[in-house]
Amino acid sequence: MALNLKPIAGSSNRVIVEPAAAEEKTASGLYIPDTAKEKPSKGTVVSVSEEDSEGKKASVKVGDVVIYGKYGGTEFPYEGKDYLIMRETDIYAVVE
Repeated sequence: MALNLKPIAGSSNRVIVEPAAAEEKTASGLYIPDTAKEKPSKGTVVSVSEEDSEGKKASVKVGDVVIYGKYGGTEFPYEGKDYLIMRETDIYAVVE
């Protein structure tokens, strides 16, 4: 699902990620209250800048599931959903 927003690269490629939902319960089955839920550090890439200021294309693509820093990126709402916009360098790994 491509988002109808295209990030502007600047000095580093930018990526828009839809964060995965926070865990609702623990592995043992206990429900986690909203105040204790951790911010997700995994999400799906929904849009990528064309290239950075040096002409380099991003190494991630739309649809990739990625792992990023817990406090990486800037949160913003768009059409009723929450997204993160971040530098590609804030992404640690692509889940395969």
